[in-house]
Amino acid sequence: MRRAHPVEAIRSAERPLIEAAAESGDPDAVMRRAAAGVAHHTAELLRERTGGVYGRSVLLLVGSGDNGGDALYAGVVLRGRGCRVDAVLVDPDRAHVRGLAALLRAGGRIRRMQTPGSHEPVPDVAVDGVAGLGGVGPVRAPAARLVQSLAAAGVPWVAVDLPSGVDADTGTVHTPHVPATLTVTFGALRRAHLLASPACGRVEVVDIGLTGIPPGPQTIASPDPAEVGRSWPVPGPGDDKYTQGVVAIRAGSERYPGAAVLCTSAAVAATSGMVRYVGPGARAVLAARPEVVCHPSVAEAGTAQSWIVGPGSGTGAEAVADIDAVLARGRPTVLDADALTCVAAHPVLLRSSTAPVLLTPHAGEFDRLTGGWDRADRPGALRRYVAGLRDRGIEATVLLKGRVTLVDDGETTWSHDAGSSWAATAGSGDVLSGVAGALLANGMGAGGAASWPAVAAVVAHGEAARAAARRTGGAGAPIGAGDLLAALPGAISALRGR
Repeated sequence: MRRAHPVEAIRSAERPLIEAAAESGDPDAVMRRAAAGVAHHTAELLRERTGGVYGRSVLLLVGSGDNGGDALYAGVVLRGRGCRVDAVLVDPDRAHVRGLAALLRAGGRIRRMQTPGSHEPVPDVAVDGVAGLGGVGPVRAPAARLVQSLAAAGVPWVAVDLPSGVDADTGTVHTPHVPATLTVTFGALRRAHLLASPACGRVEVVDIGLTGIPPGPQTIASPDPAEVGRSWPVPGPGDDKYTQGVVAIRAGSERYPGAAVLCTSAAVAATSGMVRYVGPGARAVLAARPEVVCHPSVAEAGTAQSWIVGPGSGTGAEAVADIDAVLARGRPTVLDADALTCVAAHPVLLRSSTAPVLLTPHAGEFDRLTGGWDRADRPGALRRYVAGLRDRGIEATVLLKGRVTLVDDGETTWSHDAGSSWAATAGSGDVLSGVAGALLANGMGAGGAASWPAVAAVVAHGEAARAAARRTGGAGAPIGAGDLLAALPGAISALRGR
């Protein structure tokens, strides 16, 4: 598991190092250590992209703070490795004085703020030293034009600490921002490295001597796929279909029978226990998965360790009554799709629950649940909603879907980047809820809590989507939810193999 911390925690951890350096008479000691890491990883990127380092050209985009100083000192190291280094100063009067002097002594050059053209060669790599940890809002003119021009020319960007235009705590990605190929940060991850991972590219952490930063309420956690694989339920010598967990599913309708098939099939694939089905889609479900046990109503369904309600099940009075009846059973329950619309219209439904509830909205469903939310601060909006449910006595965990999916149980926020958006296809959410419900039934996680089963389901779902997209062995091709479902057993096996 990786952890990413808020700005204030990072600054508090860095302060003793910076103060000690100043007291020793070398105030830039920590900065040079950080810059050496930036230079090292920039050189590695140059080698990957161009086959070498010597003679390559590097452009530094330098802001006025310590972030700009890091970039300047990194330029000094790269000059020593034979690179041509040009620096563009966003605010020449406020550039880091000692770093700039060191670069000029090393043979670096100052370049005017203008986009590459007939008189300005395109560099092999650009280093973003503009905003850094305290940056808020988009990259501003005139630097914005240079950023966009270089990105359009295919120049890879190395971001120092964080890409400019990405907010460190909320992970908000503004327009324009630096589209980093590589981000080099120091000591520990910042929240945005997990929340805005597509904008950060590959993230490398350089050791600058920070001691361990204790996790706090604003710390973001990211699951290790190997940890997910180790925790995946596997039947033991004494297990049978009941001891492995029975999940019951109320899903599908005459209009949407496919939702029932996808959800139940995913639950079967996720564990080796037993799946019960309730709904009008029994014929289609049995045609796809004859091992599923079907029941005519919620009242007549047998014992289950968890329930899934909502995929394709409708939003009428009967659907609302079924949600209420399931929650009254006191079993961990996944509420997805149409069930979320019912809960949004009838929030009192959640009061029927006496066991953990996992809500799995996409952005539009979350909008209905909250009545409107701040999309510029996904983790903040999610935490506030979960806290409101917990204040009402509802033991809720919420899984907010996206390329970067967030899971929050009121104490910990988990973030997972699927590494692609291949799963953005109709029906893939039905597969996800089936996996999560099956893991809840198995008792994965401590004390029946929903957060770890939700996180594990998200990881497996993302792995299956990527595997399905690459089924032909190429770079990837569009998939449907059926392709994702077919790839799920292999994805789980691959996770366990790690």
